[in-house]
Amino acid sequence: MGRYSRINREELQMRYLIAGAAIALSFGSTAFAAVQEEAVTYKDGNTVMKGYIVYDDASKAKRPGIVVVHEWWGITKHVHDEARRFASQGYTAFIADMYGDGQTADNPKDAGALSGAVRKDPAAMQTRFVAAKDALTKHATVDGSSIGASGYCFGGSVVLDMARAGLDLKGVAAFHAGLGAAGSPAAAGKVKAKVLVLNGEADPFIKPESVDAFKKEMDAAKVDYRYINYPGAVHAFTNPEATEKGKQFNLPLAYHPEADKQAKAEAAKFFSAAFKK
Repeated sequence: MGRYSRINREELQMRYLIAGAAIALSFGSTAFAAVQEEAVTYKDGNTVMKGYIVYDDASKAKRPGIVVVHEWWGITKHVHDEARRFASQGYTAFIADMYGDGQTADNPKDAGALSGAVRKDPAAMQTRFVAAKDALTKHATVDGSSIGASGYCFGGSVVLDMARAGLDLKGVAAFHAGLGAAGSPAAAGKVKAKVLVLNGEADPFIKPESVDAFKKEMDAAKVDYRYINYPGAVHAFTNPEATEKGKQFNLPLAYHPEADKQAKAEAAKFFSAAFKK
């Protein structure tokens, strides 16, 4: 009798341990799964686009939306990570597909061809961005009257051009972005968005004269903008994969952790103010 009683107690203790571990895992996975990422197929005319909607499902409230525009490589892990960061800050992010059919590039030649084709056709660039913006606006979690945009490298140039085009955006944040306009430059009274540019001072792709020209353009158009240069940072400084890409292709790309941290803190403050959160 005593032997069977001892075995039952041991079995009971084991069951408690297993149940406790299962509950702990359940809580852990629920917390991790709060940020949801869903593939979205949408269209720009007849062109099929493949983007992603990213949001925190722990909240049921309507929230501002941010269109996230990728680098010239296309939609990469870095872009997904940026969208998840915005979702964790209380926004719904939409990763826009600017190339169509989710195309990506694994070398500078193909990346240049894809991004160049978009930059050479400002009208198509705008319709592709607007298609993503419309898809974001229609999502159940989004307050359609509060939309912004964030872009990186090629994507940074895109969002600056969308501000120039006078799209209804509360704010655009451009990280390590080219500054020249693909279409018309900013015109007085046309730009609705607040503008934040976060670039590396040591970026050889962004010449001092282009910075001066950009500032003069923004000042002449009376745009509410801020331009920040990070000393020692080169191109793609927010992307943890940039250093390896730079070495692989002998390009001046490198991750800069401190500049990355500072730039993202600035962007967080910027969007909070733009959306009046």
